[in-house]
Amino acid sequence: MMKTIKFLFLAMGLAIITYGCSDLSDAGQANIQFRLTDMPGEYQQVNIDVQAVNVIMNDTLIELSTNQGIYNLLEFVNGEDTLLVDDEIPGGVVSQVRLVLGENNTVMIDDVFHDLKTPSAQQSGLKLNVHNEIIPGESYAYVIDFIVEKSIVETGNEGFILKPVIRVFTKAITGSVEGVVSPAEAKPLIMAIMAEDTTSTYADTTSGYFMIRGLLEGDYSLEIQPVEGFKDTVLSDISIVPGQTTDIDTVFIQVP
Repeated sequence: MMKTIKFLFLAMGLAIITYGCSDLSDAGQANIQFRLTDMPGEYQQVNIDVQAVNVIMNDTLIELSTNQGIYNLLEFVNGEDTLLVDDEIPGGVVSQVRLVLGENNTVMIDDVFHDLKTPSAQQSGLKLNVHNEIIPGESYAYVIDFIVEKSIVETGNEGFILKPVIRVFTKAITGSVEGVVSPAEAKPLIMAIMAEDTTSTYADTTSGYFMIRGLLEGDYSLEIQPVEGFKDTVLSDISIVPGQTTDIDTVFIQVP
């Protein structure tokens, strides 16, 4: 039987934020946090069984105190996230992050739960390669961002495999864009495009609100693709500034 789904506060990426020096009890330690978020997919639920978040630092595995539990990724979209780790580690270089999952991973489609197989994640953990220097006395926050739509693979015979696609971004050098589309029943896919880079999300089906995080500095086009019966909309010259959220006016979706 599936464990109770945990809904905690929190962003398919891994982000790092460096705050100013804090008064840690041990000057030789740095505070480290991991938060979980998701880019939406067309599923009712995607539940992952988080057992541990560990790091490889100076070629040594460090086990972090992790808020274990089953998390429905689709609860953490459009700027929402949840805290997985709040711990302290020594100074050094983090070369890899490992997200270890248990066996109770599921996806709900048409009101039916299907098991998600994740053999590699259950054994040694999903390996996320990074190269970040940790300085004692400072605080760091990493965001693990699943891209659900690309992370679930159907194998036939109603079988599914979780092959996580995780987006990596740094909040300190990236920005966000948010807005509202109307009417919400247009249920649009929203894509932020700059050159060959595309990051997307779906607007909330009730409020029409959306947020896309982890965007590099620059000018983007925003392509809004609603369901059948509504017209596509394109907004140009959306400026993204590191560390800031660009708020656009309400976008009114037209009918053909």
